[in-house]
This record gives sequence, structure tokens and C-alpha cells, in this order.
Amino acid sequence: MAEAIIEVEGLHKHFGGVKAVSGVDLTVNRGEVVAIIGPSGSGKSTVLRCCNYLEEPTAGTVVLNGHNLSDPDGDINLTRAEAGMVFQGFNLYPHLTVLGNITLALRKVRNLDESTARSRALAQLERVGIPEKIDEFPKNLSGGQQQRVAIARALAMEPAVMLFDEPTSALDPELIGEVLAVMRRLAEEGMTMLVVTHEMGFAANVADRVIFMDEGRIVEQGTPAQVLKNPQHERTQRFLRMVLDHAED
Repeated sequence: MAEAIIEVEGLHKHFGGVKAVSGVDLTVNRGEVVAIIGPSGSGKSTVLRCCNYLEEPTAGTVVLNGHNLSDPDGDINLTRAEAGMVFQGFNLYPHLTVLGNITLALRKVRNLDESTARSRALAQLERVGIPEKIDEFPKNLSGGQQQRVAIARALAMEPAVMLFDEPTSALDPELIGEVLAVMRRLAEEGMTMLVVTHEMGFAANVADRVIFMDEGRIVEQGTPAQVLKNPQHERTQRFLRMVLDHAED
């Protein structure tokens, strides 16, 4: 029996008069990797940000690892910690070392002592392949290394699910592969992941399910083979043709 880690029902999000998301239903089960693709402005990132209440829905419900995020009696910070978030930008504190960036939330939210927090930080840096950078400042790291630190920071909180918001879009082309390799390893380890991405190769080869969004709605979803190789909806077909043509240029 599949265990739902994220359950989204009837999600709407408006920014003033702009309807960014209109009636999205979405479930992500434990151990599943779900990729959300679609054109810019389709609502992909907004859905992701609503999944841990970085954006509060206009309407609808979001249940994260069994906790209703709209529950007024719930602890939103503790519940939000169930979802590790990795952004387009790296969002590292420039005045803190890699160790400081990773351990800050461990000490403030998880209430870990300094020694335990350091051990957990080092373990996650080893997991993403850069343990030797633990005492470096972000300015001394490449973009790919900074994003791997951001992933390690999220993993250190031991979340139930990892949320990735186009994690390679700010990287130079030669650095994209190292971040995708980390994400691929996480998927192989069984990490539950919801990934907004424009990397079609990752969606095709790593995701269990692909969702195509346009104009704030889910247009089509299915296995990577179904959505990427044999899309049924004309809008999906048109989007994939444009992506393929761009990749060939």
C-alpha cells in the first residue's frame, strides 16, 4: 500500500488578479520521484512552494507527511522541516562557512548540540561528495559546489521529502552534471523527491512519474515514457517539440 508523503487537493494560488495555480491535485508517495515540467509561468514552482507553505495557498489543502499545513494548531516550522527545499539560487549565508550554513537549522530547529550537528553536516557533505569543503566560505566554492552544499543542508534535517525548484538553472552547463549526479544517487537510495526541472534527461531517466503543467493546471501526467515519448495532449506535444528543437540548436 503506497504511503502518501505529499497530498495536495484543490490547490489554488492567486497573486492579486493573477491565477498562478488553478485546481491542482497531486500526490507524491514515499520513495517516488516526481518531475514537474512545463513552460515558464505555468505554476510549477508555485505548486512546489505551496507544498511546504513558503507560499500559502489561496484555496485547497496540503498535507505533508500526515500534517495538514493549514492547521492553526500545528507548528508550521517543525512541519516545514519535513520537506527539504533546494532553490534555483543557492541561498547560502555568505558570512557563514559551509559547516555554519548546514548546522544553523540543526541547532535552531532540531536543537542539536554542536558536536552532533557537525557530525551530521559532515555525513551529508560526504553524501554529496565535498566533505573537504566543510570549513570553506561560499565565495570560495563553484556554483555546483554551492548547490551541493544547499542539498546537504536540506538532507541534514532528515526530511521526509526533498523539494527541488529547478536546482540547475543557475549553473554553468559544465556544472549541471555534478548536481544531477547527486540527485540521481538520492533517487537510487529511495529518497522521496518532487522536482521542478527543465532537464528532460533527468525527467526521462530518473523520475517515476512526470507531470506537465500549463497555465496553472496539470495537463498530463504519467510515466516518463508516456509523457515524454508518447504525449496525448496537444499542448504537451507542442511544448516537447519546442524543447527538442531548442536542444538541437
